[in-house]
Order: sequence, then structure tokens, then C-alpha cells
Amino acid sequence: MFTKIMVPVDLVHAARLRRALDVAADLGRHYGADVCYVAVTAPTPGPTAHNPQEFAAKLEAFAQGEGAAHGLSVSSHAMISHDPAVDLDDTLLKARKETGADLVVMASHVPGIGEFLVPSHGGKMARHAGVSVMVVREDEAQ
Repeated sequence: MFTKIMVPVDLVHAARLRRALDVAADLGRHYGADVCYVAVTAPTPGPTAHNPQEFAAKLEAFAQGEGAAHGLSVSSHAMISHDPAVDLDDTLLKARKETGADLVVMASHVPGIGEFLVPSHGGKMARHAGVSVMVVREDEAQ
């Protein structure tokens, strides 16, 4: 049913994405789908890496670790944005097209008053991706 699953990740907060990562791994095994981990960085040094090449290498290492831990076929796709905080939604939509993913599995958060000011990334992805999107709510305690 699905052949490529895109999973947006924030490498700085990867531990907080565990539930969504596990769901994506389970679906990947179930469908025999490649799981593609996507992350967005700026071209300038950041908390994860000094440059986009180092960022891409860390993302690939993360993907390979997930693949080994869950017995999955995996890939990674690093995206560069001049302002990831502003361009994240559009960059993830572009990544969905570039990867050819036919399912997106992404973490969300417990909705609150902030949703009225800044809509969720998952909501925009679900409206505009053109493929199925599963938004996995993480535990409140995290």
C-alpha cells in the first residue's frame, strides 16, 4: 500500500519524537516500505552541525541507526533553508515531492492556545502534501 514513508525529524529533539519514529518504523516493516528521514537546516552553523554537509552526515547516521534498530530499509534527505523557522512547512512539502514519499508520518504536540496563533506543521502538511499524512501525538509528559 505504501512504498516510501517520509519522517520529518529535528535532530536536536530526536528523543522527543520516539513515538512517531516507532510508528513510522512499524509501518515501514508492515508495508516493506523505505523510511526516509527528512530534516531541515540553515546554511549557517547551528546546534546540530557546523555546515550543511556535516548536518547531512549526522542525519544519515541517524537514519542508519533507526534502520539497524528496527530492521528497515532507510534513507535520509537533508534540506537547506535560509530561515528554517519560517520556511519549515514549505520546505517539508518540497521534500515530500523530492523524496516521492506516499505517506508522511510526523510528530505533533498536545494542542493548546498557541494553535490559534501559529497553526501546526502537521495540519499544513495534511492539507497540502497530496498524500496521506499521519500526525502522531507525543506524550504530554515528554
